[in-house]
Amino acid sequence: MKVLKRYGALYLMMVPVVAYFLVFAYYPLVKGLQTSLQDYKLMGDRPYVGFANYDFVLHDSTFWAAMINTLVIGGGILFFSFIAPLILALSLNEVLRTWYKKLTQMVLYVPHLLSWVVIGGIWIFLLSPDSGLVNMILVHVFHMKPINFLSNPTWGRWIMILLSTWKEMGYTCILFLAAIVSINPSLYEAARMDGASRWKQLMYVTIPQLGNTMKVVFLLNTLGVLRIFDQVFILRNPTIASKVDVLMMYTFQKGILEIKLGPAAAASFFVLIITLALTLVVRRMTRFDEV
Repeated sequence: MKVLKRYGALYLMMVPVVAYFLVFAYYPLVKGLQTSLQDYKLMGDRPYVGFANYDFVLHDSTFWAAMINTLVIGGGILFFSFIAPLILALSLNEVLRTWYKKLTQMVLYVPHLLSWVVIGGIWIFLLSPDSGLVNMILVHVFHMKPINFLSNPTWGRWIMILLSTWKEMGYTCILFLAAIVSINPSLYEAARMDGASRWKQLMYVTIPQLGNTMKVVFLLNTLGVLRIFDQVFILRNPTIASKVDVLMMYTFQKGILEIKLGPAAAASFFVLIITLALTLVVRRMTRFDEV
């Protein structure tokens, strides 16, 4: 009771937060699990069918094709969304002019603020085979034939990977820059006294000191590997659908377009389980608990 009296106001402030997660996170999760075990219809009886929906999903070739696309695209995004911002942050840290560094950060961060609808519209225009800026450069500067990027299955996956990396690169870069700024300057002074060049300072001081930030960024990126949807929904078309349709797109098609809510819920739980497994593996491999 003494603890309750002393910290009562704090506990009271936590009530709305806990209520929010119970209503908008955990209740839908439990409801989704229930739906995955039912022959769910919008009207009428909803009999329980056990694991029939899970069995249907596991024997659906479209699901496995979506799984492969998800792992390829998600793996590419995971790799490039980690490496590109890190290289960019290390490069910007070497820039001496403060105004140029701040301007670059602002320009890189803007795409993160835009929705995928806006981003998709911009790049559909830029990659147009007729009047797109990219193809104009290829034709007039490099004397190449125009490439229909968004209708070419070979380019489909790369477009999803590179655009996702480009959109989020500025945000992740700022996280790395914040970590670089917090490094103790005495470490660099000691390295310079030992005769270390700028490259050796980067390799043996800066990068090791970014270890904890790297773990956090990599884990956060891992959580989103299987939840790719927006960019695929905006940029896909029938010619590249077989190469870019991912698990969340499969769930959308089953649940919204085909009104098969049971299989859709089952597929979503597979996404949840695999994401949890990937997260645990990454935590163990990176020794995240030692951050």
